[in-house]
Amino acid sequence: MSRIGLMGGTFDPPHLGHLLIAEQAREQLELDEVWFLPAAIPPHKVGFSSADHRIEMTRRAIQNQSDFKLNLIEFERSEPSYTVETMKRLIEQYPKDKFYFLIGADSLVSLESWYDYETLIRLVTFGAVARPGTRYLIPEKADVRTIDMPQLEISSTDIRERTKRGKSIKYLVPTSVETYVKEHKLYDV
Repeated sequence: MSRIGLMGGTFDPPHLGHLLIAEQAREQLELDEVWFLPAAIPPHKVGFSSADHRIEMTRRAIQNQSDFKLNLIEFERSEPSYTVETMKRLIEQYPKDKFYFLIGADSLVSLESWYDYETLIRLVTFGAVARPGTRYLIPEKADVRTIDMPQLEISSTDIRERTKRGKSIKYLVPTSVETYVKEHKLYDV
C-alpha cells in the first residue's frame, strides 16, 4: 500500500508555493508520492490557459523530483472537475493505496459547500496546509491531518499579473516554467 498525496489545481502557472506544499506534505504525512492533478474543467474558474500549456508547465515544474508525479485523471472526462468524482475514480483504479487530499486550511471552512461533500469526507483524508500557530475549524466527520507551512505568499494570479505588466517572475516559479511562460508568451497582454 502506498500513501499518496493529491495536489489539485489549475496550475496556471504552477509555482514554488505548490512545490513547497507538496514537499512539506510528503515529509510530514510520510507520503510515498505526491500526485499533481491539473483540473481539466475547474468548476469555479474561468479564463484559464489551455490544458496543453498547464499540463506542460506542471510536468516541467516537477521534473526534478522523483516523488512527484503528474496524473491526468481529470482529463478522462468532459464534465467539471469535482473532487469527489476524481476520488471515486482513483480509489477504483488504486484500491490498495491510501489517499490524502491536500487543501489549504482556510478552505476547510467552505468544505461543506463542496459538491457531494458527505461522500467526499468518507473517501479521503485531508492534508490541511496551515502556517504554524494558525487555528482553523475542522468540519465534523472529516479526517484532517495538519501540515505546518512556512509563510510564503505566492499566487498564480499574482504571477499572471506580473507577467502582464512585464515584471519578473524569477524565483516565484521553477526556471523551466519561467522559460516556458516566456517562450509561449503566456499571460502577455
